[in-house]
Amino acid sequence: MSNAKSLNVHPGMNLGYGEGEHEAEVKVFGFWVFLMSDLVTFGLVFAIFGTMTGATAGGPGPHDVTNLTSVSIQTALLLGSSFAFSWASLSMKYHEGRWRTLFYLSFAATSALGFLIVEGLDFMHWIEIGAVPQRSGYLSALWALVGLHGLHVAAGLLWVGAMTAQILIFGLTDTVKSRVTRLGLYWHFLDIVWVGIFSMVFLAGIA
Repeated sequence: MSNAKSLNVHPGMNLGYGEGEHEAEVKVFGFWVFLMSDLVTFGLVFAIFGTMTGATAGGPGPHDVTNLTSVSIQTALLLGSSFAFSWASLSMKYHEGRWRTLFYLSFAATSALGFLIVEGLDFMHWIEIGAVPQRSGYLSALWALVGLHGLHVAAGLLWVGAMTAQILIFGLTDTVKSRVTRLGLYWHFLDIVWVGIFSMVFLAGIA
């Protein structure tokens, strides 16, 4: 196999032999299938939220729970995290060394952690004003949608921790590259979902 071909196996990884390349492509495809099933789950929760938008039962509504400054900060943190992960993937692809890859991964994880902290403060504020899930159908759907996404981000952080350990122990082997690539797909998927939440839940809610 020529060097030119091996450098264009899959965005984010350069594998050195045919069987490894085929195995990685199969696993990435399988992970895409998983992401599509997860997208269906989020789609259903979005649909439920859409039907419950007006079901406030006299309780707190969109204007009460939306802090535009807070959700804008969350958006910037999550998009910054995704940007950093993209640089980690490029660093891995072009053989810039494990330490540079780990630097970008740590930046991505720190930004995501900041996102969760700010989101947690929002949840605390909702509790303080009585915007709890059992108050109305709208609030139940809001907590379900935002909470589901937050749990996904938390799971992603654990995954980043696991991949950091593997990079430190094994280096950027073909197997590790394949796993980081799948993590990248998951990471960017969460950004897309958040853009939907930011636009359809918060911005549309106060429009």
